[in-house]
Amino acid sequence: MAPAMDLVKPLITLLAIVNPLAIVPFFIHYTQGYTHNQRKRTAWTTAFSAFIVIAMSALIGLQLLSFFGISIASFQVGGGMLLLLSAMSMLKAEPGEAKTNKEEIRATEVKASLGASIAVVPLTIPLLTGPATMSTVVIYAEKTQHIWELAILVGYGVVIGLATGITFSLAEPISRVLGKTGINVMTRLMGLILAALAVEVMADGLGSLFPILHRAT
Repeated sequence: MAPAMDLVKPLITLLAIVNPLAIVPFFIHYTQGYTHNQRKRTAWTTAFSAFIVIAMSALIGLQLLSFFGISIASFQVGGGMLLLLSAMSMLKAEPGEAKTNKEEIRATEVKASLGASIAVVPLTIPLLTGPATMSTVVIYAEKTQHIWELAILVGYGVVIGLATGITFSLAEPISRVLGKTGINVMTRLMGLILAALAVEVMADGLGSLFPILHRAT
């Protein structure tokens, strides 16, 4: 990765995909009946889990691709398609990552009623850091040329975790201030940014798979 803007691009992309603001209504729904301390603990457990997903994707994602014999170019095209699908969902004011189905929602509500933690599933996976997030981190990890660049990418996981923890800790005030309309506007804006980044990722992958496309441009 080149200095300056290229180093910041992964963080912008990850913030656009994870977008904890869009998950605030889900967090409030799943933690209904929780005490203040339980809700706070759930928020920061979710934040730490999101960091772990991003860090592991950065550190061992490429090794997993190599193990399965998948080229990074193919992964870029597939990952770009996932990003584009996430962007399309966000442009409709839906969470960028895959939503849980009705059965998972019911199971989660049962867990919540029993006091079990719902921080990892479904809040972290799949709502915050699903396939689109993982594939994005792996794609950017492949572009790193030095260990410090990889360390920065892992560090972005810390930033995402902090943003998630703070956002969820302030979920109710944020929901009151922004309202559903404000959250939807933010989600659509992030979706537009993500769509442009998705096209760029797919273009890089297609250019590597079909060099004639590079010559044509």
